[in-house]
Amino acid sequence: MKWKQRCLAIVIAAILQSNCPRNQDNGIGPLLSKEQYQRLFPHHNIIYTYESLDNAVKSFPRFANERELNDRKRELIAFLANIAHETANTQDSSYGWGLYFTEEQACRQGNCPQYNVAGTSHFKPVIGKSYYGRGPIQLSYAYNYGLAGKELRLPLLEHPELVGSDPIVGFRTALWFWMREQKPKPSCHEVMNSNWRPSAADSLLHWRAGFGMTINIINGGVECNSLDPSIQNESAERIGFYKWFAKILNIPIEVQCDCKGMGGY
Repeated sequence: MKWKQRCLAIVIAAILQSNCPRNQDNGIGPLLSKEQYQRLFPHHNIIYTYESLDNAVKSFPRFANERELNDRKRELIAFLANIAHETANTQDSSYGWGLYFTEEQACRQGNCPQYNVAGTSHFKPVIGKSYYGRGPIQLSYAYNYGLAGKELRLPLLEHPELVGSDPIVGFRTALWFWMREQKPKPSCHEVMNSNWRPSAADSLLHWRAGFGMTINIINGGVECNSLDPSIQNESAERIGFYKWFAKILNIPIEVQCDCKGMGGY
């Protein structure tokens, strides 16, 4: 009888351990090893190290740290798939070239003044600085740099180049964007961990929780309903990364991964 009780205790302990949240001081180690990271990003830029991502994750204890183990892993690869797309070297059609670029290539010579705007915010661009896409999420526009800088306590309006040159800062801004609700948009975190439930009005717009909704949040106005094949390829690449990462890490994902037909913001 004692051996049965002992076996039962071992099984229960294993189940509890598999479902317990990631300790916020442990980064992503329980969800993704360095070796797995290298498999997902074999050609990553030298600054995008596993250690930098691990360090940045510690600032966001709720990231990939709610619900069951597979739910947490699914959120992690959804985040990684989106940043892989944003930074990919598209000259190669394989999914091994994510996290390759640190800056929006067409804008490096100051060719994108359209990003140097405050919008309706009070975060005014600094003269002589450019706010084009940088870092893993390709943070863009002065108002995003300003708000991220304020909430992360970083001088990003004055020094936007930090997002593309300091790997921990870059990953922190990407995670900030992922975790932050910017109404009327829910956060990517909420739609991946099922904390967000679409209202009746949301359902009329065909909004549903899951990876497709993250595309809608990040760039839905451009990618979700375009008839332009080159733009359709953008969302297709995000989905391709998501499915590829899920296959490598053996993580079950939803059947519907795209945002086609979803109303925009």
